Amino acid sequence: MMSAILQKLSRQKAVEAAVSAQDYTESAVPITERRDPVTMGLLWITMVTGFPSVLVGFQWFKAGLNLPQVIGCSLVSCIVLLLYALPASMMGSNSGLTYALLARKVFGRWGSLLVSLNLLVLSIAWYGLTSVFLAAGLEGLFHWHLSPIWFSAILAIFMTFNNFFGFSGVANFARYLAGPVLVAWVFFTFCKAGAACPPSVWTEPAHIGTPLALGLVSSFVIGYSVWGNEADYWRFGKPKLWSVTIPILVSLSIGEFIFPITGWMLARQTGITGDAAATNLMNSYAFGGWSAVAAAVLVVTYMAVNDSMLYGCINALENFRSMNRRKVVAFLAFVGSVTAALLAGVSNNFEQVAALSAVFLPSATIVILVELWLISKEHRQEGRLSHVPALENLHSVRWSAVLAFACGCVTGLVTANLVPGFQKFSIGVPALNAWIATFVSYVIFRKIEKRMESKGEN
Repeated sequence: MMSAILQKLSRQKAVEAAVSAQDYTESAVPITERRDPVTMGLLWITMVTGFPSVLVGFQWFKAGLNLPQVIGCSLVSCIVLLLYALPASMMGSNSGLTYALLARKVFGRWGSLLVSLNLLVLSIAWYGLTSVFLAAGLEGLFHWHLSPIWFSAILAIFMTFNNFFGFSGVANFARYLAGPVLVAWVFFTFCKAGAACPPSVWTEPAHIGTPLALGLVSSFVIGYSVWGNEADYWRFGKPKLWSVTIPILVSLSIGEFIFPITGWMLARQTGITGDAAATNLMNSYAFGGWSAVAAAVLVVTYMAVNDSMLYGCINALENFRSMNRRKVVAFLAFVGSVTAALLAGVSNNFEQVAALSAVFLPSATIVILVELWLISKEHRQEGRLSHVPALENLHSVRWSAVLAFACGCVTGLVTANLVPGFQKFSIGVPALNAWIATFVSYVIFRKIEKRMESKGEN
């Protein structure tokens, strides 16, 4: 019997080692293991497209935006987002390294832990929030009158399943189920709603100014679509510009352009603006009142988003120490469940999480991009971007990176009106303000740091 137990333990360790090796958490993903653009595109569609992207269109109609404002502001927001998302994703595909390994090169051994903690906290917040969205959607379809706190917490545990199988489980779920379902759903609903809109919709007046409309739209588009750790996913993509650019462009066109416009058109036709009523409308409009079909689509789409959230959390935790994947997934399931229960009781939960994500997550990534692609000549040499330095050869903390990250975060928080008493500084697109502040401050701090290092050597 002891022999059988030992054999079972040996098989379990072999499976865990295979999963770890498959995810290449301590080395670059080999070219032979990279996924095709179609797989990566379907994965990214599930990551930037979801039912909230439709519901926000109802909210924009309620806020007083007309159709030209929705289209124009969505386009501007997507362009701003691309300025960050394309370089961040290309960094992953060109290096093949995880976000944590790239952060170690720039922030140092201990500084990268700050970056991973930042990613972990916000990813868990999104994981819990997505569970709340699913609970609310199912409640709107079936009118179960369940406790949103307990229902969200239970769904958060259920949604961890695919991550027991590493990146393959996440990618295959997106490729074969979630991605195709989303594409079919959105184009059917969009075409049906668009055909019912009269030509006068293009000339109807707006009820809010364009600057306010841009702030409203950009906070959603950027906050919902920014991941921060794009490298964790795109390291599995082909290291070619168009293999990254086309999937991202298609994904944003669907998730952050067509979806919100669809919601706006439905709100304009029906006058419905509440989330629960909008969910019921989508059920009857797209699925002929078949609640079971609508529920299946909601479960698949939200589960796909949370797959990617949890995968990012796992990679962030592994930067602290190597862990048993199944134990990590179980631990994160518990933490995500508690987070979902807490967020279910917060009225403006989405606005807060989205605003913080748009500022905190990209700011750290911008520091990494500036260092590895603009400043450091060493890393631009052939093959050096994929090199993983030994821990003993890394800085403990690179203060220029940490300070620039802090400058970007403070700028974003102030201009996003998230700091009491600073309302007069709420100008422009907060995320873009944070990114520019991060870029400029890092260039300055890094120059000072290099000058100090050269003086120390002399």
